Amino acid sequence: MRIPSSTAAVALLGGIALVLTACGSGNSGSSIFTSSGSSGAAGTSSSATGSSTGGAASGGSAAATSEASSSSGSGGSGGAPVTLTFESLAFQPPTVAAVKKIVADWNSSHPDIQVTLQQGSADSAGDQYTTQLQGGTAPDIMDFQASLITDYIKQGYLADISQYIDPQVKASIPQAIWDTVTVDGKVYAEPTLLQSYVVFANTDQFKAAGVPVPTGKSLSWDDFQALAAKLTTGGHAGLGWGLKSPAATVLNLSLGFDGTFFSGDPNSPSFDVGANELQVPQRIKKMITDKNLDATSVTQGGSDTLPGFFAGKYAMVVGGDYIAQTIKNSGPADLHWTVLPPLAGSSSAHQGADPQTLSVTQQSQHQKEAAEFINYFLSAKNLAAVGQGDWLIPSSQAARDEILAQTKGADGWTNILATATELVPAPFQTANGYPKWKTQTMIPSLQKYFAGSLDDQGLVDALKQGWSAVG
Repeated sequence: MRIPSSTAAVALLGGIALVLTACGSGNSGSSIFTSSGSSGAAGTSSSATGSSTGGAASGGSAAATSEASSSSGSGGSGGAPVTLTFESLAFQPPTVAAVKKIVADWNSSHPDIQVTLQQGSADSAGDQYTTQLQGGTAPDIMDFQASLITDYIKQGYLADISQYIDPQVKASIPQAIWDTVTVDGKVYAEPTLLQSYVVFANTDQFKAAGVPVPTGKSLSWDDFQALAAKLTTGGHAGLGWGLKSPAATVLNLSLGFDGTFFSGDPNSPSFDVGANELQVPQRIKKMITDKNLDATSVTQGGSDTLPGFFAGKYAMVVGGDYIAQTIKNSGPADLHWTVLPPLAGSSSAHQGADPQTLSVTQQSQHQKEAAEFINYFLSAKNLAAVGQGDWLIPSSQAARDEILAQTKGADGWTNILATATELVPAPFQTANGYPKWKTQTMIPSLQKYFAGSLDDQGLVDALKQGWSAVG
């Protein structure tokens, strides 16, 4: 899966696009190969909702990447086949294999439109794409994320592909998801995969505690907190929750209480922290105070709680749906686990939708052909294969149905896919200044709040003061 824990934010300064990233290194290169080759590794996105982990960069250099992709959309004249470059950011082996097969199948059935796959890294993609887009060396097809392409759209780097979207693809994806890639009525990407936050449960520990495993369309926060209390036994907290970087988790889950933090014009948003915005932080803190949420786990990263979950230290963990892959592949053979129904606040089970995306660059000489490949990529069979590889939610209902048919809902898939209809655009995703405020203010303020060094009013004051400094 892709989704780096700290995402690149693109800003405009003096007419020059700069990338501000906490991911470290500058431009990283790409290894380039065609799908019919026997070497190299490819993949597509799996991403940055943030939350999560990015892939390790493949070998190569930025210079090599630029040289190889300097003629976007070559060929197409005098009977020569069109050659398109497609940069993918995935790294999970099953996804790599799935994407290689998609490209190979396309090339086999489309001799006049050949796709060359380039392997990139989510950790450095922002730097790389910005450099390439400015220099005219970007790939024809760009794998990224809805919240991270906004500035590229404003700068005219991405093509409007509205007229090329396959009607079946269009109809199978909810309008709320299309809204995340639409600006002024123009569509600049096709959404592929999405992440949600879910509750993983050790069903043996539920049984031992005499607690029924919840079923139904959703799990209320009140019932969730009650479960954590009932499952706290023998000196072990019922819940583990990696909240080392808690901003994205809190912002997303707050939508279920109508907690938006931001409103109005994204370029000059209004900001407030009221009762709705405090619901999730307060509930988390109460579980910590009541010792139903393991305090040490709160200081860990999202997947760092899994060893404790595997060892029976706590009966439940909360994390991105993608960690189901680690539980399935790396957990003890005798671990019996499931995913509980989506967490619901007082108003809904909504979470923020920030899909991974496939865009066509404006500089591509063959935008129509590039969009045709993207439509092919988003067919139900293909998108389902990529979604299963990353254990993420396909954007289309057809692909989700395909996964359910193949998995029969096992290994948590039923409830992971159930969160799909609750994913909606979130105001914070497009708020100008949000990335800086999140990193500089919200993350450290929530850390202090959960540690007990800030009370409710202290948290409100810190968040507001931090936003005033950014705004």
